[in-house]
Amino acid sequence: MTGTGISADVLRQRLAETLAPTQLEVLDESAAHVGHVGQDGTGAGTHFRVRIASPLFAGMPRVACHRLVYDSLRDFIDRDRGVHALAIETL
Repeated sequence: MTGTGISADVLRQRLAETLAPTQLEVLDESAAHVGHVGQDGTGAGTHFRVRIASPLFAGMPRVACHRLVYDSLRDFIDRDRGVHALAIETL
């Protein structure tokens, strides 16, 4: 676990459960943001990149697909010292 208790594996598991992706990559980019706002000093658990394809995205505009991803991870984003930044690439 990281300082926040949030890892790429935890986010990956949640997205797999909620969005049934056909492609999924979750990268923890926190180490590149040490010293920036929202970083907790551990170099992990605050800044993530998600690349995802899901059949649930079919026919949806990109912003709606992003909303599904945000909604799936909402409890990790809303918690104190949770996910500070989330870059989403829908495929």
